[in-house]
Amino acid sequence: MIAPGDDNEFLHELEIEVEAEVVQVELSRPEDAADLPVTEWLFDPADAEREEIGLRGLLAAVEVLEDDLRPGDPAA
Repeated sequence: MIAPGDDNEFLHELEIEVEAEVVQVELSRPEDAADLPVTEWLFDPADAEREEIGLRGLLAAVEVLEDDLRPGDPAA
């Protein structure tokens, strides 16, 4: 069984990991890769964009869960 405090810690660590992944995708600059010939691509810019969208959605979901688990929240 997981204690309520463990949920918050897990979500906080997950948020940090997802934020780091978002930064990595942003630093890859997929818009610059699209200007190169396809044969020089290290990754498909469309895949990088889809990954960033997915990560941002995951980050938003984690933030909502964190908000729901905050003690003293009147909505809880």
